[in-house]
Amino acid sequence: MTIRATVIGVGHYLPDRIVENAEFEKTLDTTDEWIKSRSGIERRHFAAEGQTTSDLGTRAAQAALDDAGLAANDIDAIILATSTADLTFPSAATMIQTSLGMTRGFAFDVQAVCAGFAYALANANALIVSGQAKRVLVIGAETFSRLMDWTDRGTCVLFGDGAGALVLEAQDGQGSNADRGILSTDLNSDGRYKDILYVDGGVSTHSTGHLRMQGKEVFRHAVEKLASTANAAMDKIGMTADEIDWIVPHQANIRIINGTAKKLGLSRDKVVVTVQDHGNTSAASIPLALSVGKERGQIKPGDLIVTEAIGGGLAWGAVVLRW
Repeated sequence: MTIRATVIGVGHYLPDRIVENAEFEKTLDTTDEWIKSRSGIERRHFAAEGQTTSDLGTRAAQAALDDAGLAANDIDAIILATSTADLTFPSAATMIQTSLGMTRGFAFDVQAVCAGFAYALANANALIVSGQAKRVLVIGAETFSRLMDWTDRGTCVLFGDGAGALVLEAQDGQGSNADRGILSTDLNSDGRYKDILYVDGGVSTHSTGHLRMQGKEVFRHAVEKLASTANAAMDKIGMTADEIDWIVPHQANIRIINGTAKKLGLSRDKVVVTVQDHGNTSAASIPLALSVGKERGQIKPGDLIVTEAIGGGLAWGAVVLRW
């Protein structure tokens, strides 16, 4: 028998405020059509004043627990993927832990920007497969609106706030690709490309900073690296793209999503797309898309899914799992 980290619950949360593209026309040299044509984004959600990343993460986590039919103290660990934690420390994961009423186990943050959820899933899988945890709550939550330079039309129109969460449980499998749960992971990073996507501030520089991005360079790296990591994760278990039911990519930009699917040889109707409604929610985008995909009736039990993401670092990775 093989232990598999199996999805038993999923949920998401979006702030109430919806910002349509037209709202940016009031303050920037941009239009709804310009934004849609270059990114596929039509609207996004922004957190309310005083609403924090841990607030969003708690709501998504509770939705996932409800979906799984579990209470907070049924969970052994919380892993939160975020680049926008409430405070420098303690971790936002511990804040979610107490907000949920969880009084046992452990919680920690993972920071790999937009690739964060892939990294968090890989960590959760390792905890479960090694026997250190039976159930892990994996969350992606971000308030990227707090990092925007509102004079930079090339970045501030792209990002949104939100959260998504999965509950993973140790279950017995047969050790084959027919098992439910995480089947393989592939993680990568290369710090030589730091300057094409970063925030120009932080604790040790004594400044808050704003997100800075060289869009053309990011695009150039994204499609190749996303397809490469997805193929690497499939190669590890001897699977090919034609066996995949759904690709659930990081929702950064529709051109990157379409370009990666084409490079993998997958048709658009096998791609779960939510970027038009949420924008780029960084580490929250994959769990958000998984939850919305299930809600829409796209993702069903037994479906074989590939998720892939790339973010600042550069950091990128993929996970193959059976729903």
